[in-house]
Amino acid sequence: MKLKGVIFDIDGTLIDSNDAHAHAWVQALAENGFQVEFARVRKMIGMGGDKLLPQVTGLQKDEPKGKQITERRAQIFKQYYLPMVRPFPHTKELLSRMRKDGLKLVIATSAQPEELNGMLKVARIEGFFQEAAQAEDAPKSKPDPDVVQAALQKSGLQPDEVVMLGDTPYDVEGAARAGVKTIAVRSGGWQDADLKDAIAIYNDPADLLNHYDTSPIGER
Repeated sequence: MKLKGVIFDIDGTLIDSNDAHAHAWVQALAENGFQVEFARVRKMIGMGGDKLLPQVTGLQKDEPKGKQITERRAQIFKQYYLPMVRPFPHTKELLSRMRKDGLKLVIATSAQPEELNGMLKVARIEGFFQEAAQAEDAPKSKPDPDVVQAALQKSGLQPDEVVMLGDTPYDVEGAARAGVKTIAVRSGGWQDADLKDAIAIYNDPADLLNHYDTSPIGER
């Protein structure tokens, strides 16, 4: 079927924020008695807190201590890191090209609404998306397919009418489990071997834009 839409991960895909999220987690964990190396947390960015927190602390996100850490992470990110995040070069131009081509642009992220809105505003790309599936729309974060399925439902499109753009193996797996193919970007810090199940891999949004006409999006 003809490609009608693109589902986007945001962190590490359109916005250079993966390191910022990892630092916020490390600081929140340390304040609550958990010393976790940055490198370990960094490899988990792309999952939601429902996955990350149990792996590094044994706590569940919805128990009191888990909630405390999760809320503190959000506070730290908003206060110290959100003002500094920026979109990757030519992100706006890529989104503009897709909209010009009549594609429906939909977000699939584990971020909370306030955090997502803040990032989109700082990056000045908030006006490009017609729909957004967020943490509140998906009981389980990637690599579970919940948020991608929620994005599909909000878009009104079928799995074979969209492609996902993501930066982590969690994006690729989550999309695949929802029946959606993924175009991956290396801008989130992952290697090609980690993204091998994507149908195409580009360096970043600028690289995808530069090869747009020969990409799976441009060839539709």
